Amino acid sequence: MDDSDASFLLAGSELHSRARWHCEPRRWSVTPLERAMRIEPDAPTDFWRKTHYGFEADNGHFLGAEVDGDFTLTALVTYRPVHQYDQAGLMVRLSPTCWLKTSVEYELDEPGRLGVVVTNNGYSDWSTQDVAPGGGRIWLRVRRQANDYFVESSWDGSTWQQLRMTHLEDAQSTAVMAGVYACSPKGAGFVAEFSGVTMTR
Repeated sequence: MDDSDASFLLAGSELHSRARWHCEPRRWSVTPLERAMRIEPDAPTDFWRKTHYGFEADNGHFLGAEVDGDFTLTALVTYRPVHQYDQAGLMVRLSPTCWLKTSVEYELDEPGRLGVVVTNNGYSDWSTQDVAPGGGRIWLRVRRQANDYFVESSWDGSTWQQLRMTHLEDAQSTAVMAGVYACSPKGAGFVAEFSGVTMTR
């Protein structure tokens, strides 16, 4: 992989040969000129393990590629939510019981929740902060250093704030799957778009 790879997941109007779906959605498309991807999540879909709510879901839509060693994954996420908990963002995945995701999650008649879910040993936790309700666009970034991860967000693509510094424990090797994800736990109709998806080494 080049030092900065702007075609990390996409190759023209197709997916890159290294890109792989976890639970491919029924409806998705690529816009080649804009180097963008659109996902319309099926429902009910989600990623969560046990904590507080007691349920387990691993059927969200994740498009990722294997990457080894340190990296920075960046994307601009445009989201038009419809139902409570609609979400789209970035994900790093080692196994069904060890992963992280970062996104804005939609709440009805309340501020949205910009946050990070970290799952280790089969249990998820969730750190959040309030953001303006409704849809919008946000830059998200995940930086890996060894088995530690720094998750950041930006509203303008230039000024970044740290959301989380965390560790993923299930590291049998340095290779992980990294990419974009979207979920609709309550109902279909949500549209998420990803552009500027870049992997930097």
